[in-house]
Amino acid sequence: MLRLNVANRLDEAAALHWHGLHLPAAMDGGPHQPIAPGAIWSPEFRLMQKAGTFWFHAHQHGQTGRHVWAGMAGVIRVEDEEEAALPLPRTYGEDDFTLILQDRRFDADLQIPYAPDMHDRMSGLIGDRMLVNGQIGAHLPVDAPRIRLRIVNGANGSVYRLHFAGGEAFHQIASDGGLLPAPVSLTEALMAPGERAEYLVDLTAGAPLLLKAEVFGAESPFAGSVGIREVIELRPRTAHTSAPELPARLVDLPPPAPQTGKTRTFALAMTGMGLMGDFTINGARYDHDRVDFTVPLGATETWVIENRTEMLHPMHIHDVQFRILSRNGRPPQPREAGLKDVVLSHPGERLELRLSFADYADPASTYMMHCHILEHEDAGMMQQFAVI
Repeated sequence: MLRLNVANRLDEAAALHWHGLHLPAAMDGGPHQPIAPGAIWSPEFRLMQKAGTFWFHAHQHGQTGRHVWAGMAGVIRVEDEEEAALPLPRTYGEDDFTLILQDRRFDADLQIPYAPDMHDRMSGLIGDRMLVNGQIGAHLPVDAPRIRLRIVNGANGSVYRLHFAGGEAFHQIASDGGLLPAPVSLTEALMAPGERAEYLVDLTAGAPLLLKAEVFGAESPFAGSVGIREVIELRPRTAHTSAPELPARLVDLPPPAPQTGKTRTFALAMTGMGLMGDFTINGARYDHDRVDFTVPLGATETWVIENRTEMLHPMHIHDVQFRILSRNGRPPQPREAGLKDVVLSHPGERLELRLSFADYADPASTYMMHCHILEHEDAGMMQQFAVI
């Protein structure tokens, strides 16, 4: 059993969500589990995840963007025997590094006030300075010939196209919910807010590698990127003749479970240009007192996400790790073929997901599904459901 003690030392209510974990709804840390000022919340549940990189972040009703911007987020690293048996880098701080990527805006006093304007509420709040684990201008001295980077996109509204300045290739070995079936060779990787991925980087040449990010907001499909930022420089201390052989296979991942329950469609739309922006799912903004639908315990369902906007929307589903069946009728790319809890939807795109609901049912407590551009979530692009 895992027990977590969360002490709220703020002068306002706050909530903390365990992003990506499969757990009872009453322990999920969503908007219905606020922690009063001065109180301690102690959720306890059985940790049932595969090895992977998960995280936690603020989820107070209507205040998620502000609280995460101020720093309420962190990483959970889960280990298991299956992953431990593989010849992968896993010595923390030597060849295995966790990087939380965020961008922030600083004022003249070097503070980061949360003051989104209308454009920020539409596109998601994007900073002009890149932070890695809270640092600007980060660099990483390393001795190992190959390293593992566990990357979390912890930004409010930024989608990052990660790439090395010289176009060097790297391998993705895990997505949100754990290891992929096999390493996937890439020269760039798109990561939306809330997504996690694990990458292997070869440093045998002994030359520094500069990781960069082209930054996109929700409006980028018609407005273009907001620029390219330096993320972190990897600085090998020495060259190596070779790196350990990369495993050809990582895990045996079964195909998506056959459907036994409903097919549900979620239409993402904008219905107006109000002060907060009218972001809706199936024509409705989030209502804290409305349960949008219920799912029977034991059901395996297909959820269809139709993006009817001209914006990017990374959609996150609490409690379950899903599988992407298709993008516009085509199977997912290998890097998206594993376990996911966030999926980036593009304008006009139709996504099909397969989800299985097991272990936990509670008609009195709900899970969320929402856009992980936090300004969109706070503006209403969220629904809640109960497993019964």
